[in-house]
Amino acid sequence: MIEVLVALALLGVILTTLASVTGQWIPNWKAGFFRLQKMEALQLGLSRAVADLAAAEYISTTLQPKQIVYQGTTSSVTFVRSAIGPNSKGELEVVRLRDEADGEGLVREAAAFTPALPDTAASEGFKFSGAVNLVKAPLKVSFAYAGRDRIWRENWTGSDLPMIVRVTVHNSNSGEIVAFSAASLVHVGAPADCVGANSSWGCVRELESSRPPPASGGAQF
Repeated sequence: MIEVLVALALLGVILTTLASVTGQWIPNWKAGFFRLQKMEALQLGLSRAVADLAAAEYISTTLQPKQIVYQGTTSSVTFVRSAIGPNSKGELEVVRLRDEADGEGLVREAAAFTPALPDTAASEGFKFSGAVNLVKAPLKVSFAYAGRDRIWRENWTGSDLPMIVRVTVHNSNSGEIVAFSAASLVHVGAPADCVGANSSWGCVRELESSRPPPASGGAQF
């Protein structure tokens, strides 16, 4: 009987110790699991944004190719790319990535491309829908653009595509830059018209001259 009582007492001590250890371990495990989920979601969202930016094309809304559909600011970028998805059949779509001051984070929207729209429609005339939250608050995303001169610009418009787009993720609470920040190399380097030009390099140089000037003190990469 004494041996049974001793065994039960030892079992009680063991169970109490296990319960104490488990009670301390489970909250830490949950916190680590949630952090891992957030990191994976951030990585997937940035991968989607980088893939979209890399697929931008030289597309104009009219027969005049001097003004392509590409408008980039620090908080949003609008451009045309080949449509993706199970129901797409090679058509084009207008993609807008925006991080507005509304607490949503980075949002991706898309609209069907309509060539008949005026050139100003790149930011106003398209009917965007299907908004998807790629990066959630409190994280914020900002964009920067660089051409062949490798100078970063806060805005990008004109008849030329940037060579590279930098995507920087900030924590709006602490202001620090998140390590998941990335850069996207645009695949298309020149419009199709430059292929048949007398001087393809001269054609590219003419496009470069239309890009906006860099801000004072613009850094190179």
